Amino acid sequence: MGFLRRLREDIQAAKDRDPAARSTFEVAVGYTGLHAIWMHRVAHKMWQKEQLKTPARLLSQFNRALTGIEIHPGATIGRRFFIDHGMGVVIGETTEIGDDVMLYHGVTLGGQSLEKVKRHPTLENDVVVGAGAKILGPVVVGKRTAVGANAVLVKDTPEDAIATGIPAQIRIRRSQEEAKPAVDPAEYVDPAMWI
Repeated sequence: MGFLRRLREDIQAAKDRDPAARSTFEVAVGYTGLHAIWMHRVAHKMWQKEQLKTPARLLSQFNRALTGIEIHPGATIGRRFFIDHGMGVVIGETTEIGDDVMLYHGVTLGGQSLEKVKRHPTLENDVVVGAGAKILGPVVVGKRTAVGANAVLVKDTPEDAIATGIPAQIRIRRSQEEAKPAVDPAEYVDPAMWI
């Protein structure tokens, strides 16, 4: 896929997922989540060449300083990835993210090990992760799963699941209403947490 076509696809994904998006121009110049993804793509290409690993890390740190979003250059990210608001997002080195995934601000895709192994999450296609959620370790989050705001997920989920709470409790979506695309996984916050 060509560079400009990829940019257009990213912009359209943001417009599709953010009801506040008013124009292509506004999204292209004003959405730091997109800027972070675009810089990550450059850093990730550099990371794949041994002699460019240090410059890739420096670019990722510049990206963090500029956008408030930290994405390790080793992380693998699919198409149409969108970070809404973005501030405070951390994505670890061995993270793998599928296509059409959306994260809200304050999300951590972190590790639980100091070993040089796969230690960060894998998010399959169409996953939505709510604000402040933490997904830790080499867990796999199944397709079309919603992780609720502030959930702490440390185990695999099946496809079409909802994960809420600390530690996250997982259940399969029960009805057609729950099968609709998740707009805001904050809807899935465990009511017991409100007490």
